[in-house]
Amino acid sequence: MSSQLGNKFKVNIFGESHGKCIGVVIEGIPAGFEIDLDKLNLFMQKRKGKKNISTARNESDEVNIVSGFFNAKATGTPLTAIIKNSDVKSKDYEQLKNIFRPSHADYTGYVKYNGFNDYRGGGHFSGRLTAPLCVAGNIAMQILKKNYCIEIFSHIINIGCLDMGEKSFYSATYEEIKSINNKSLAFIDENAMNIAIEEIEKVKKNGDSVGGVIETGIFGIKTGIGEPIFDTIEGNIAKAIFAVPAVKGIDFGAGFSAGYMKGSEYNDRLNYVNDDEKNLKIETKTNHDGGINGGISNGMPIIFNTAVKPTPSIYIPQETINISTGKNTTLQIKGRHDPAIVTRAVYPVMSAAAIALLDLIL
Repeated sequence: MSSQLGNKFKVNIFGESHGKCIGVVIEGIPAGFEIDLDKLNLFMQKRKGKKNISTARNESDEVNIVSGFFNAKATGTPLTAIIKNSDVKSKDYEQLKNIFRPSHADYTGYVKYNGFNDYRGGGHFSGRLTAPLCVAGNIAMQILKKNYCIEIFSHIINIGCLDMGEKSFYSATYEEIKSINNKSLAFIDENAMNIAIEEIEKVKKNGDSVGGVIETGIFGIKTGIGEPIFDTIEGNIAKAIFAVPAVKGIDFGAGFSAGYMKGSEYNDRLNYVNDDEKNLKIETKTNHDGGINGGISNGMPIIFNTAVKPTPSIYIPQETINISTGKNTTLQIKGRHDPAIVTRAVYPVMSAAAIALLDLIL
């Protein structure tokens, strides 16, 4: 099973949803880098979401670093961090040993691993594994900010098909963007957040779920990061983002809207923004390319959208199969599940982007 990402900043995730623990091994943290554990723990708490619109599973998500960390600094050797699983209810998943949940990895995991996969809570395919991803991602974000003055922000721009009125990074000020860090959910606009909560509570009451879209911005990146052809910024970020369960799409800049535009509408005009001949700065007047040309950063913010599907575990009866009887059946899922994964996926998406970007920079 391949659960490793990166060449210079390597991240290897291990564990299962209902196992004793989950964790991550990280290689490539610069020796002597001071990891802010308070920032790391705050980030982990944000990933947990809000109780009324998230799963009832209550894990502390306390990060225990067991190697590669001494006197508050990285030693330069592999850093290993574990997170204990304590609030598990494995009995809820007994029926899923042979009856597969629609749109989950139950069926594919069963075939891939000849029926030996851990099906409890989704096992290694569970969203629970985004917790160690966030450990590595937040450390990467700390390195990016301190060593390279790069910051990453994500927020929810829509829930389902609702028009919530949430500002895009293209129209928001940088102060508004930074304000996301102070919100209980990742929104710029308070009214948009309230609309989203109301919608999620409604689908939860109906036993259903809803998807959404996350907008991510990478700010402060210099021109020249990335490689053409196979090691593009888009390719590396996309590969990392698809490690987040429930992600089904990603687009950069204007994305699929570019297919409906003329070149005269789309092209980002280059522009000098000051008169200091010794320190000329180049920007583009628009940012339809999302800060990337030829797979390489052009100095503008890298902006992309991530589509997150509705939680497949819903309480409405669904058609499926029973692998032990070879017959069709109906499944009504039990257990504790998020009515909207997107509210918590914000932080794994940021983490994946940070890991991919830092790996390219190194």
